[in-house]
Amino acid sequence: MSVDHYENFPVASILMPRRLRKPVAAIYHFARAADDIADEGDLPDEERLRLLDEFRAELAHIGRKETPLTPLFLNLAAEVHQHALPMQPLHDLLDAFSQDVVKKRYSDFADLLDYCRRSANPVGNLLLHLYGEATPQNLAYSDAICTSLQLINFWQDVARDYAIGRIYLPLDEMRQYGVSENQIAQGISDDAWRKLMQFQVNRGRAMMLSGAPLGSILTGRIGLEMRMIIAGGLRILDKLENARYDMFRHRPVLRPFDWVIMLAKSKPFHF
Repeated sequence: MSVDHYENFPVASILMPRRLRKPVAAIYHFARAADDIADEGDLPDEERLRLLDEFRAELAHIGRKETPLTPLFLNLAAEVHQHALPMQPLHDLLDAFSQDVVKKRYSDFADLLDYCRRSANPVGNLLLHLYGEATPQNLAYSDAICTSLQLINFWQDVARDYAIGRIYLPLDEMRQYGVSENQIAQGISDDAWRKLMQFQVNRGRAMMLSGAPLGSILTGRIGLEMRMIIAGGLRILDKLENARYDMFRHRPVLRPFDWVIMLAKSKPFHF
């Protein structure tokens, strides 16, 4: 999942085994800092890209087993080396954040999936390596879950993203359902919008469920954590449906009672 998804899944910090909290924190702080460079403040795009290139240089130091120049990357380097974490997911995250600076629209679903592959899936990949569970099948399940979570976050934040000039809905599907950018700008939730979003949500739910076996494969606290994350994503989809896809006025978030429901639904999946 991308760093933004921790908004919906604080249970991760509670259920995470103590031995993994330090490396997870190092990964989170790296991703959070890079995401802030891409999104926060009033920096010109050229400066944002330059700062992200400095992060790439620090990753290169880590990859060559050289000493990084900043405390953020000194901490990250220690965890990468101690846990033998792959470097490519970290580079993929930086590529996604750099893309956010320069790319504001996605022509089709394949184009959007390629972005999710780099913005969302790397965190799940790194976590599986920390768990010692990074088998090809588990990585495929994780990718499905993380991409689905990223898409769900996009749907929650349609209005927020548009306010900073971004649309994370496939343009060809918007045209297919007769939805314009102006409609998003005005926050119009009509029949065309509801049909478009119903299609998106149904596809996202199917993707999430395709990765759900990972929640049963992983054992102990990390298995429960994964099942809670899956349940949380599905709960947000339910809330989108209940709001008739009007996230402009009813942005779905997880409330305390939702966690009770999620816990009740977080028994191991059987397929």
